[in-house]
Amino acid sequence: MTKEEVFNKVKDIIVDQLDVDADKIKEDTNFKNDLYLDSLDIFEVVDKIEDTYDIEIETETDKGMKTVGDLVDYVFKQQTK
Repeated sequence: MTKEEVFNKVKDIIVDQLDVDADKIKEDTNFKNDLYLDSLDIFEVVDKIEDTYDIEIETETDKGMKTVGDLVDYVFKQQTK
């Protein structure tokens, strides 16, 4: 799976889980500052991504993910291990 495919899937998950406008989702979109997500919203997205990709995103790692691109990079790296 390419990084672009991971981005598109993560974007779809964010849109589906949180009813966010797809046009707002870019790699540099900040979860809190641009999408105004709280920790519960982010947890819902992370939980769905974990299920989708059969990976585990550690809580400490999750806190370091401020943008959609950060999350995409992490998922992509997990897929290429």
